[in-house]
Amino acid sequence: MNYLEEYKKWCESSEFDEETKKELLEIKNDEKEIEDRFYKELEFGTAGLRGVIGAGTNRMNKYTVGKATQGLANYILEQGTKDKGVAISYDSRRMSKEFSMQTALILNANGIKTYLFENLRPVPELSFAVRELGCTAGVMITASHNPPKYNGYKVYWDDGSQIVAPRDKDIIAKVRAVESFQEIKEISRQDAEENGLFHIIGKEMDDKYLNILKSKVLNPEIVKEEGKTLKVVYTPLHGTGNTVAEKLLNEIGLENVYVVPEQKDPDGEFPTVSYPNPEDKKAFKLALELADKVDADVVLATDPDADRLGIFAKDTKTGKYMEYTGNMSALLIAEYRISQMKEKGILPENGMFITTIVSSDLAKAIAKNYNLKCFEVLTGFKNIGAIMRMAEETKKYEYVFGFEESYGCLIGDYARDKDGIAAVMALCEAACYYRSKGKTLWDAMNDIYEKYGYYKETQVSIVLEGSEGAEKIKEMMTNMRNTEIEKIGDYKVVTFKDIEKDIVKDMKTGEITKTGLPKSNVLYYELEDNCWCCVRPSGTEPKIKLYMGIKGNSDEDATNKLEKLKEAMEELVK
Repeated sequence: MNYLEEYKKWCESSEFDEETKKELLEIKNDEKEIEDRFYKELEFGTAGLRGVIGAGTNRMNKYTVGKATQGLANYILEQGTKDKGVAISYDSRRMSKEFSMQTALILNANGIKTYLFENLRPVPELSFAVRELGCTAGVMITASHNPPKYNGYKVYWDDGSQIVAPRDKDIIAKVRAVESFQEIKEISRQDAEENGLFHIIGKEMDDKYLNILKSKVLNPEIVKEEGKTLKVVYTPLHGTGNTVAEKLLNEIGLENVYVVPEQKDPDGEFPTVSYPNPEDKKAFKLALELADKVDADVVLATDPDADRLGIFAKDTKTGKYMEYTGNMSALLIAEYRISQMKEKGILPENGMFITTIVSSDLAKAIAKNYNLKCFEVLTGFKNIGAIMRMAEETKKYEYVFGFEESYGCLIGDYARDKDGIAAVMALCEAACYYRSKGKTLWDAMNDIYEKYGYYKETQVSIVLEGSEGAEKIKEMMTNMRNTEIEKIGDYKVVTFKDIEKDIVKDMKTGEITKTGLPKSNVLYYELEDNCWCCVRPSGTEPKIKLYMGIKGNSDEDATNKLEKLKEAMEELVK
């Protein structure tokens, strides 16, 4: 069935309600819009669903969410774990509350228990709740940091991590096997409650989650002392973060926490930001204005589902607020926590540090310095979660720290997804500790560079929307894959990795070995002089992403080298 036939079916079939038909009839003369909504099904991929909200097969709506949930239900029933139940949370986006209730009731209609949060809560608390309640799975309704028109649906398994191979493929197959929306089962909330299937969870889970985080503070007395004068500005960017963040900071002893008032309350329209992403400096505009007014030491922002943290810290020498990349903030937390664990004699001898192939090589240097086993995985925190699960089962390694460059880290094994709330706490603890030594966070960052070398990284995202964009991205990846690239900018390619084809090629000898990683559409170039580049399509947005990193002799040297490498990479993919 082509997109026009599918459109006609949605406009005419009794399967679809009148509101949906009305929305679609309003675009009857816009063939490009019809094509975009119906040229494919919104794919339930390894990260779940993510798409623009609206009517159509390529949109987030109650029909596509219903199909995903029925497929998940069929999988859970096949596993025989329906009585363990499913935990469900949601963020502040449009339709998030409705989609979460729909998800709960479809699961209930299939005889599966659900535990729905009473109100929006962060991703890390959902991950924690899955483990705490002993659930078979979890669902988070969120589109993370995407623009306001998006929403999404992320599936977690019993360890609190997002689904990974081979389970992800098995669930995807079950979702695809739901051929008609009429297969989606229904039940009323009243009937579900009477049958003991529908449960609400709330503040008691907050308390358990916050108590776990507070137990991770390494220097509580220093935090209480320095927290009397340290000034912190925080913004949840209209998302879930402040359901718990301000309370947590107050409870560990920070007395001067300023939450940006215009962005404090949840709002799916994100009225003060066009893009609610702490990776984007523009998202900090109001927070930095407030920081100037109150003379803040640290400025923090979490994205709508509160798994990512962005940071600016004041450099007292210049009076400027300095921006940190996701690599910088995570590795600042890592160096602080690991050094303190070592000093206190609580750093495990079999400790492990988990990073991703597109994150800073500084991670490897820190891991080596503290004799930690360093695991390098594919992009996506679920891959970090998979290593954590392996370690938990084999008892061979003990988790110490994990992060990815996309502004996310996890400081303990209580959850299996990146935790922006814990990162807020850890950053503030580090700020208190360094303050007690007469240093700022910016001083601490520069100390790390002096100790290990000037590692710098950047990323470029090229947005290509719609069916034409998807084809262009595919073409760009194919061209790169089929071209033997010997040099990028000033640097010779030492090793080329095609992770989709599971090959590692030594460019000098021609020897080919295996990557040892799961197949993924990623191309990686190891260059001379501790430099590297990587290319991959985004799994959640219509983008092709370019990553690169270098190691310089000074801040200026590293900055110049990185800019040249970035220009060379952009030229290469054209």
